Amino acid sequence: MALKATIFKAAIQLADMDRAVYADHALTLARHPSETDERMMVRLLAFALHVPPDDHDGALELAKGLSDTDEPDLWQRDLTGRIVQWIECGQPDERRLLRAAGRADRVVVFAYGSSTPIWWSGLKGRIARAANVQVWQLPAAQSQALGALAQRTMMLQVNVQDGQVFVGDGQRTVELSPARLDPN
Repeated sequence: MALKATIFKAAIQLADMDRAVYADHALTLARHPSETDERMMVRLLAFALHVPPDDHDGALELAKGLSDTDEPDLWQRDLTGRIVQWIECGQPDERRLLRAAGRADRVVVFAYGSSTPIWWSGLKGRIARAANVQVWQLPAAQSQALGALAQRTMMLQVNVQDGQVFVGDGQRTVELSPARLDPN
C-alpha cells in the first residue's frame, strides 16, 4: 500500500520590505512521504520570498514537485499558461534546470544542506549559459532550524529586510541569510 501525503496548513503574515510586499496567505501543503520537514519549510520560504504583490501575471502556486518530474515545487503561470516563475528546492540536476530555463521566464533554485557547495561546484559551469536561472543557498544550520518550526497547523510571520529573513511562529524565530550563488 502506498503512503499518502501528510497535509499541513500554514497561515503566513508576510512583510517583505525589500520588495514592498505585505500580505496574508493561507496555504495547504501536501508533504510527500519522502519529503522532510526541512524541505517542506524551504518550499514555504520560497513561496514567501517570491509571491507576487498581485495576481495580474498569475498566482504563485504550490506544484507537484516530487510527485511529478514535469512540475517544479512552485510555479507562477499567467492566464495564457506561460510559466513566469519556476521554483525548485534542493539540488536538482543540470538537465532539469536547463529544461526549466527553456520553459520559464525565470528559474529559481533554493539549495540547502551541507552538500550544497559540492553540488554547486559541479553544476555552476554548465548552468552559466542559462541567464534566467538564479541559485540561492540557505546555510544548513539555518534550513534545519526552519524545519524545526514545522507543525501540522502553523501561524508564521515572515519578515524580510535588507536580504535577511526572519521566520517566527510566536514562540521561536529563525533568522535566515539566503546567499545568491554566482555561476561565474
